[in-house]
Amino acid sequence: MSSTFDCSDPVAREAGIASAVSAAKGGRLVVLPTDTVYGIGADAFDASAVAALLAAKGRGRDMPVPVLVGSWNTIDGLVYTVPRTARELIRAFWPGALSLVVRQAPSLHWDLGDANGTVMLRMPMHPVAIDVLREVGPMAVSSANISGQPPAVTVDEARNQLADLVEVYLDGGPAEQGSASTIVDLTGAAPKILRQGPLSADAIGEVLGINPTILID
Repeated sequence: MSSTFDCSDPVAREAGIASAVSAAKGGRLVVLPTDTVYGIGADAFDASAVAALLAAKGRGRDMPVPVLVGSWNTIDGLVYTVPRTARELIRAFWPGALSLVVRQAPSLHWDLGDANGTVMLRMPMHPVAIDVLREVGPMAVSSANISGQPPAVTVDEARNQLADLVEVYLDGGPAEQGSASTIVDLTGAAPKILRQGPLSADAIGEVLGINPTILID
């Protein structure tokens, strides 16, 4: 039986975060609010939990799970070499609705799916998510929905789709953005936008000092 915690109430928020942290560290799944959409998350270093996350969504290994982090500095331990472009975009847009695809550190012992040596990283702008991430560490987090269905923007939408496959639901109110993050791939010779979301090509191009049309893949 799963539990839902209303994080607008301070007492319930504290209890909910503690329950979510315990569940994630115990290899179970949690749903947490972010600034874009609700996410279903697991400890990124627990391969069985990540596999359970993919199974809950009905999603294959060909769509590896992104990783959310709770601080800017965490990326240094996860990436082989942090590109200059990543540093600039992180300074400008993290925490926020920007996901970065980078080359992961080869020493990492995790299995996020068939990622071919890359990882997609984001630091969300939501205090509940940040509190959980800072306790658990990097978490594999995908949109809280069955694959092919609309991403959940409220905890009820997530629960209606995922039910008791998730142990803890944290209700942080409606997601502010209501749409998935912008994804920028930094693994090639030049940055490329793989998915356009709340952050525009113009905003990203301005930070990087390049023509935004170059960013569109």
